[in-house]
Amino acid sequence: MSSFTTKAILAALVAAAGVRAHGHVESITVGGTEYEGLNPGAAANENPRKELAAWFATNTDNGFVEPSAFGDADIICHRGAENAVKSAKVKAGEKITIKWDTWPESHKGPVIDYLASCGSDGCAKVDKTSLKFFKIAEAGMTSGGNFASDDLIAAGNSWEVTVPTSIKAGNYVLRHEIIALHAAGQENGAQNYPQCFNLEVESDGTAEPEGVAGTSLYTADEEGIVFDLYNNPTSYPIPGPKLNIAGGSSGSTPSTPATPTTGSGSGSGSAPAETAAPVESAPASDNDNQNNGGASPVQTEAPAAPQPTKTGCKAKKARRHARDMMN
Repeated sequence: MSSFTTKAILAALVAAAGVRAHGHVESITVGGTEYEGLNPGAAANENPRKELAAWFATNTDNGFVEPSAFGDADIICHRGAENAVKSAKVKAGEKITIKWDTWPESHKGPVIDYLASCGSDGCAKVDKTSLKFFKIAEAGMTSGGNFASDDLIAAGNSWEVTVPTSIKAGNYVLRHEIIALHAAGQENGAQNYPQCFNLEVESDGTAEPEGVAGTSLYTADEEGIVFDLYNNPTSYPIPGPKLNIAGGSSGSTPSTPATPTTGSGSGSGSAPAETAAPVESAPASDNDNQNNGGASPVQTEAPAAPQPTKTGCKAKKARRHARDMMN
């Protein structure tokens, strides 16, 4: 079976499996306080809507934004996104634990986090197309050939990101995103799953990093958006703009989950376990697969030289992958 035929079959099976639900962020926890996330399916039937720190979106199928829509407003905070009414309160340097309800193992890919200042209008009223996002954390291929999404699953579908210590106090939108690569070997095959929350940041910092519009974060043909997951890759070029802030935190899985206090989002709760302060270093290079503009990337052992791949092996791998997705 030719390589083209194998990939075509795999793409068709992936498309068939795409009707299954993927996931959404069910909560974020900061400073011991848990803030409810948006359940798109349930929110579509709420009248009135819950007042959340999470942005509303119309992806009731827990679906994705495809590369052909990178220039559309849907890529900013997901399909049909509307401003959140409330904000999660956070201090610069604090970790935010982001909890997904689920994530499929087959949907391997990077985890990326951005911030955008809402300016004087505040995040409840800001025009989302005016937001300028700067990247504060990214993780691609990690140790052992895993992807950041694998690490997220292993940590109970949780991820941590630290609010940079250097940014100016104010209101920001946190844009958290997984990019699924299982169909990215073909044109328009990558799947972006952006999720947004409003943050009210307390800080002594003064930095006001420049950002880019959400509709300019990616291009449909850039490396990392077009990527063959099934050709024994040993590295992964994380797409999007360069990391643009020091004093943040490399995207990571939580070491010891804190017990959150559920409430309106303004109350106090049990403090999370203390963690080491981020270490500042040189700016990220093109080879950094997990970085934050301040912390050093995770180092992995040099991979063994890849062996020639036979077409038959690719076909078997495609069939195994298809079975995994259908389970």
